[in-house]
This record gives sequence, structure tokens and C-alpha cells, in this order.
Amino acid sequence: MSCSRRNFLTGAGAVIFTTGVAGTAVLNSRKTLANVEQDGNKLYGMIHDETACIGCTACTDACRDVNKVPEGVSRLEIIRSEPMGEHPDVEYRFTRKSCQHCENAPCVMVCPTGAAYKDEKTGIVDVHKDKCVGCGYCLAACPYQVRFFNPADGSADKCNFCRDTNLAQGKLPACVESCPTKALVFGDLNDPSSEINAVLNNQVVYRDKVHLGTKPKLYKIPKQKGEV
Repeated sequence: MSCSRRNFLTGAGAVIFTTGVAGTAVLNSRKTLANVEQDGNKLYGMIHDETACIGCTACTDACRDVNKVPEGVSRLEIIRSEPMGEHPDVEYRFTRKSCQHCENAPCVMVCPTGAAYKDEKTGIVDVHKDKCVGCGYCLAACPYQVRFFNPADGSADKCNFCRDTNLAQGKLPACVESCPTKALVFGDLNDPSSEINAVLNNQVVYRDKVHLGTKPKLYKIPKQKGEV
């Protein structure tokens, strides 16, 4: 399904599920990601486990610190749901809001200068800051509303999986490293043996607004299985 201007500007979100047998050790095993330059293209993706997230926002703090994100803007947000249940048995659902690193990225399609682009070697959607003219087309086109203007340099900005910071040093993204409950999994979707594929093959997951044809690379394990 292609992503046209018409379909990415339409309607509310949708979800897609893949089913599998729930794994027991998958989410508990953590491997160091060797993501320095290697032969073959990668396709980086991330999983946010809503059943493990406690809404502590350690991920947002780490992201801001490592990537020097100015006050007043954010590459990553943790959204808390309305209360579920009755006192004293009240629960909340925490979900991640950040760049989806779409395979068919609307922000890239509408950028008039080529500042917004998808790196074909990693699948990461990023910004050439020296090409950004601040037109705001990418901000308007993003169905997930996760882009912003960086007040420090005036260019479009967003999550890039810590490409210029942690990834450049062969480490996991700052949010993944800092999560105390291991609610985040990051890795290469093109690698059948990667941890992220192990989780995707053994958990129920969904993605936001897949009906738009964006093919997002941010997957979520729902707080409650079934309809989200």
C-alpha cells in the first residue's frame, strides 16, 4: 500500500496485530547491539512493551541528556492513559510517542529541499539540518505529530534512534539503555536472529496508523491483549 498525501492526512489511528506464543525469556535477555558499519543494509526498529513500562520517564530524561535536546521540545514522550479500574485497584497504560521511522515516510515525500530523508543503509528517517529551510511541511505531513522545530538551530528535529550519539559509539539508543524495566527492545529487523525479531515472533504487537501505508518501525506490546 502506497502512502499518498490524501491517505496520510486522513482519519484516526488503526492497529495491526501479529500473534504468537508468548515467550518467557525473550524480554529478559539483553544483548549488546553491534551496530557499527557492517556489510549489508540494516532496518532498525524498536518495540515498546506497554506491559513493562511504568511511566517513570527515565527514557525521556536520557534522550534529552544524550542528544542535548533543548528545553520546551522533546524527541520522546510517554503518554499516560486515563485511570483503568477502581480505587484501590487502579492501573494506567503508558505508551510511547516518538518518530516511527516509517518505510513510506510522509515527511520525506513532502520535503522540498531533501532535508528530510530515509537512510537506505539503516532505515532511519533523519534530517539534513544544513538543507532545512524551516518551511514546516514535514511537521504538517507527519501523521504521528512527532516532529518539531529545534529552537537552538531552527531546523526540523525528532528522534533518530540516537544515530549521532549512542549509535555512533556502538551502543543502544539512550532510551533503551536507561529503561529500568527493560520495556524497550531495539535492533535490526533484517536480521532473523536479532532480539527484536525474537520478540516480534513471540508476542502480540500493534503499530499505529498502519492503514495509512506508512509501514512504521515502532511496534508496541499492548497493555491489554485484544483491541487497543
